[in-house]
Formats: sequence, C-alpha cells, structure tokens
Amino acid sequence: MKRVLITGAAGFLGSHLCDKFINEGCHVIAMDNLITGDMKNIAHLMPLPQFEFYHHDVSKYIYVPGELDYIMHFASPASPIDYLKIPIQTLKVSSLGTHNVLGLAHAKKARILVASTSEVYGDPIVHPQTEEYWGNVNPVGPRGCYDEAKRFMEAMTMAYHNVHKVETRIVRIFNTYGPRMRLNDGRVLPAFIGQALRGEDLTMFGDGSQTRSFCYVGDLVDGIYKLLLSDYNLPVNIGNPDEITIKQFGEEILKLTGANQKLIIKPLPMDDPKQRQPNIDKARQLLGWEPKVNRAEGLKITYNYFKSLSHDELFKTEHRSF
Repeated sequence: MKRVLITGAAGFLGSHLCDKFINEGCHVIAMDNLITGDMKNIAHLMPLPQFEFYHHDVSKYIYVPGELDYIMHFASPASPIDYLKIPIQTLKVSSLGTHNVLGLAHAKKARILVASTSEVYGDPIVHPQTEEYWGNVNPVGPRGCYDEAKRFMEAMTMAYHNVHKVETRIVRIFNTYGPRMRLNDGRVLPAFIGQALRGEDLTMFGDGSQTRSFCYVGDLVDGIYKLLLSDYNLPVNIGNPDEITIKQFGEEILKLTGANQKLIIKPLPMDDPKQRQPNIDKARQLLGWEPKVNRAEGLKITYNYFKSLSHDELFKTEHRSF
C-alpha cells in the first residue's frame, strides 16, 4: 500500500485529493493547521484505518514516522479573502513550508508534487498562458504575498530537484470549482451562487469584461494524479481552457439559479488579472489529460451542493480566527 502525505488536506482541493488517493488504495496521512481548512471536509474519512490526520502547521518542523512514497503539498490560503488578511502566514507556508516538505521528501526518498497556481502569471500580457511565460507580477502589491510565494515555491522545488535529485512535480492550477468550496471565501463562483441563493444582487468587480476559465474539481484532481505519476518535472498547467467573461458568467449563474436579481458593478481590485485562460497543450501531450466535465454540468452539481447547506451556513459571514 502506497503511503502519501497530503498537506492542506482539510481544504477544498486537499480533501478531494484525500478521496482520490483513498480510492486508489493508498494510505493517506493528512496534515492541516485548519487556518482555512475545515474538518467537515474529511470527516467521512476519519473512521478509515488507511487514513490518519495530523493537526500541524507545515511551516514548522515536520515529522512523519515510517516510509513515504508521495507528498502532495497543498497547504496554503488560496482565496483573496484569506491571503489578504494573513499575508505573512501565506508567505511562510509556501517558503518555510515548502522547504520543510522538500526536506522530508529528500529524507524519505519520496516523490513530491507541489501546488502552484495560475497567479504566477500575474496580470498576463500573453494569452492564453503557456508554461514558458514568465508572468507579469507586482511583487509589492496586495496580491504579491500569494503570487510571489508560489513563484518562490517553484524555484525552491526546482533547486531541490537539481541539487538533491528529489523527484519533483509542479502543477499550476487554474480556477477550480465544485463541492466543498467555502461559500464566502471571496472567489467569484461561490460569491455569485451565495448571493443568488440569499436573494442579493450579484457583485461584479470592474465592467465584467475580465475573463476566467473554470475547471471542475474532479477533472483537476485527475490531472494532478496523472502528473504525479508522470516523469515530467517542469511546471504543467491544469485547468479548463473554456474562457468566459465575468459578466457572462454572472448571467449564467442567474439563469441557473432562477434568481431575479441583477449584476451590480464595483471597482476592480488592484492587480486583478484581466484575462485568465490556460494553454493545456503540455497536459494533453504529456499526460493524455483534458477536462471532461463541461461548465453547465459542473455548475449544476456545485449549485446543488450549495443549496444543501443549512440556513446558518448560507447566511453566515466569514469570521475566521487567524
């Protein structure tokens, strides 16, 4: 039985990765400090003998007994509402935390995959974004704590690969959605659906001409798993290239939910990307992967998940203890 350590395991993506590796017959060691994660995301796995959970901050020293075959480093705030509130912790988890998990991978002779992001491209002047594009990032802007942390993560990962010959993989994740997203985490999809369900107008930042490309979480996890098992060590984009403007997306949500509200405009935040679309030629060629779930199908699943939330969950405001 392969043993895998998943950091950030109680988060949106981390919890789906736990499910994937359990289904693949692995023993999963989950680790999370629960700053942004939620135990309810992995509660269904807790009774399993092949699953164990450590409440721990990966920015501190990591000890995991026994052998490890794989490490999946997904510990990091990923939504603007979080990393704008806790920029120092965001920087630490992708610097000190990445150093720690890479050191563990070296000691255990484990293969490690680190979760980077499309935000390494910043507000791109190349469209769609290929892995060879170096990005257009403001290192001292409000989003720099997240964007530059992930860029450092990639550099540190490649250094461990080149110097210590650690088996490394780097995934650049584009906008992803699906069940277990936090309803009020500041990202556009849960924000729109939450507002529609609460009978509020949908808040659109800017004129709505900026674009995003949304990938369903099941597709993303399959791509990540294929990348882990590949022999390719440079970054690979994983996302859905089906691009849509924010205004069009808001109209889709209103149609899906049957809401009678309207889209209202607020100022665009500083350094917010105007365009976001992955070039996934590498994923297609190297991994034989491309997304299968279209947006209409994925949105219906996600909407039904949010509809199932309790009244208190739907109407509560984020007050997270940092």
